[in-house]
Amino acid sequence: MKTARPLRLGPRSVAALLLVSLVGLIGIGWPLFADRTAAVTNHAADAPWLFALLLPLLIAVVVATIADCGMDAKAVAMLGVLAAVGAALRPLGAGTAGLEPMFFLMVLSGRVLGPGFGFVLGAVTMFASALLTGGVGPWMPTQMLAMGWFAMGAGLLPGPDRLRGRAELLMLSAYGFVAAFAYGTVTNLYGWVTVGGIGQAISFVPGDPVHENLVRFLAYVLATSLGWDLGRAALTVVLTLTVGGTLLRALRRATRRANFEAQVTFEAPEEASPSEAPHRTYVTYEAK
Repeated sequence: MKTARPLRLGPRSVAALLLVSLVGLIGIGWPLFADRTAAVTNHAADAPWLFALLLPLLIAVVVATIADCGMDAKAVAMLGVLAAVGAALRPLGAGTAGLEPMFFLMVLSGRVLGPGFGFVLGAVTMFASALLTGGVGPWMPTQMLAMGWFAMGAGLLPGPDRLRGRAELLMLSAYGFVAAFAYGTVTNLYGWVTVGGIGQAISFVPGDPVHENLVRFLAYVLATSLGWDLGRAALTVVLTLTVGGTLLRALRRATRRANFEAQVTFEAPEEASPSEAPHRTYVTYEAK
């Protein structure tokens, strides 16, 4: 019986993911290391440049995965379907105490289909949901990166071929709970350096030592977004434990039937005469 395996990461895929992650981290965190004369208060102005860098790098991740034989036309089609479902789920809870059901779908999809697929899915889903909800703004590149990392992390969890059942759901729930706060922390960091007048104890101070600004950032998170992140994390856990098993089986069944990494070879039949062989072609699929 065929088993559903995550799409593997080859050397080109790993290099592309490391590059896009490095660019994202620099784009989000550079104000922490800037001096007092830098235009950190205009951090929102760098969003178009970050977005301009992010899109070709996301395409590079897809191309690298295709080159490593991990993503074919069927995988791209599933990427589109899951991104559309995730984008449709986001408006169901957005604006209500951080209840965003799309997060549990990203966890399960990344788990089944692997870290490379998960990263692209998370970024594309956030892009599509921003277009759907009118949430396009300077914060969008940061949200795309954060969601890509969120889904990619689920694909890096241990035991994708062995761990099943309740133990797997508990592991995914724990990851979703922690990663939901991590997602909020990354997106909060971008907003924090652009918001002023929120109180000396929690405001970003350009040029101050990094550790002092990080203390203020922690206070800012606790004061402004802890409840929102908690709602997101709790809903992710509840949905993963209640409907996660059913969705995992459906995703794995779809992956087995699609057989993403099947090898296609073309052979002429042995019984064909020399004059017929050029005109008759047989297709053979060999699963890895």
